[in-house]
Amino acid sequence: MTDPIRNAALWYAQDGYDPAAKGINGRRVAGESFLRGFLAHADVAEAVVLSKTEGELAAVCDLAARLRPGLALRHAPLLRPGSIAPVGTVYYPSPNFATEAWRRVTHGNTAWSLCGITHTTSTAAVMEGWLSLRTAPVGDWDAVICTSRAVHASVSYQLDLIDNHLAVHLRARLPPRPMLPVIPLGINTGDFVPDKAAGAGLRDRLGAGPGDVVFTTIARLTPHEKFDPLPVFTALAEAQRRLGGQRLHLVLCGVFRDDYSRKVFEDGARVMMPDVGFLILDGAQAADRKAALSGADAFLFLIDNIQETFGLAPIEAMAAGLPVLVSDWDGMKDTVTPDVGFRVTTRSLSSGHLAPEALRYQGGIDNYPQYCAATSALTEVDMGELVTRIMDLAQNPALRARMGQAGGCRARALYDWSQVVPQMQDLWAEQTARRKAATRALRYAPDALPIAPSPTALFAAWPTERAEFGQTLLLPVDRTGQPDLAAVLAVRNYQGLGRIFAAPDRIAAVLATIPATGATRAEVARAVGLNVAGTDRVLIWLLKYGFIRRG
Repeated sequence: MTDPIRNAALWYAQDGYDPAAKGINGRRVAGESFLRGFLAHADVAEAVVLSKTEGELAAVCDLAARLRPGLALRHAPLLRPGSIAPVGTVYYPSPNFATEAWRRVTHGNTAWSLCGITHTTSTAAVMEGWLSLRTAPVGDWDAVICTSRAVHASVSYQLDLIDNHLAVHLRARLPPRPMLPVIPLGINTGDFVPDKAAGAGLRDRLGAGPGDVVFTTIARLTPHEKFDPLPVFTALAEAQRRLGGQRLHLVLCGVFRDDYSRKVFEDGARVMMPDVGFLILDGAQAADRKAALSGADAFLFLIDNIQETFGLAPIEAMAAGLPVLVSDWDGMKDTVTPDVGFRVTTRSLSSGHLAPEALRYQGGIDNYPQYCAATSALTEVDMGELVTRIMDLAQNPALRARMGQAGGCRARALYDWSQVVPQMQDLWAEQTARRKAATRALRYAPDALPIAPSPTALFAAWPTERAEFGQTLLLPVDRTGQPDLAAVLAVRNYQGLGRIFAAPDRIAAVLATIPATGATRAEVARAVGLNVAGTDRVLIWLLKYGFIRRG
């Protein structure tokens, strides 16, 4: 049997894995791709899904049936996370798993390991989340995968600031940090094999002749959260001027978040590069994405935004056999080597220059798009170098072919999920080994979590007294002429909030158990087969609504 220490239970919520249902963004696209890669390539005996409800398993079951028929799937309820055993790690699709660490500590913080992963790290929620993670019951048997060396440097820098604050302000003796391994995101490279017919159709739409050069970009089309298109348009226009008769085209395939973004892109292209062919495709359509990669001669990804952390799109373009022209930025520093494309120099100002942007965002004066836009506006992508590289690719079909071939080989060798998933499994095994070697465990009672104490403990000063049943005789109340239990529950409609303190049939069973002569709590619990706590929850509600009384 496959060793379960190399497996991880997948913490599942649709928001992390389903861009079709929840909206396309990098985090969800990467999550969906990982899920497919894990189900297809993980060397595991079973896939364990940790989620709120078993119904959420349906989408994973359907996907597994297509990708790997026969793979066993098992649901572990989020309220019983220990049921992931014998699997010893939970994979969480975000870096901020502090909530899961607090959930775990009621079983002991060495009960299982937690493994998160970075996506966008520039939001206030994520930045504040590192402080939450540092003060949560997390150990060095836990991990946050950093998808690039740039992300690792960024995370380490902020953790240094946080640790210094905790040491100076609280005089804290700090525990070891979670592991921060660098493991790239992956793709299913087979998805990006070019479609000649789709490519020819795209070039026909553009009116691109045999000697024309088509550049394409696949990205979310927001000038403030992805890339500023106007410098790109300016560089293409200058390259077109210098090339003379050879026509350049730009295809943008993506989704506009709002009309403002659409106007910036469309008006910008019209004003800044009137002599360059231009077409916008719908990034939400798989056929348009396929056409964009199949009909292009080269791929552009000139990101100047802190929202980006890795850059999946250039990997996809490499898998499609395209040379890539990217900014020297975040994950592209790792993924784009000289044999597969060009990285254009980027420059930013010192930390002091942009301290006002940090304070404005942290203080709620600026929102996230404003924060990103301000940082982007003060980031330079070397214009002269960009123009030169556009011309290098435009004028050298042999160079394009050589880089495209090398990119395809690099994508398959390093970034296919078949290569990335084993690295993650190695990490999970190391986490288990570290956890089992831990010499000190931390455990809190479920009703005494520092960040989430039981409400009746936290607000113990509110009521007159605590309800105690002991040997109290509980008697049914004659409710002749009054609504019965079912009618009261229907009117109260707890299910309208999606949450009820006990199942209606359980409430009815408890009430039916109490005879006219009365019963004690212990007698009710035995008759219904409930534990004491579950029985008490129903009894106090029946008292509240006058269905029973104390004798």
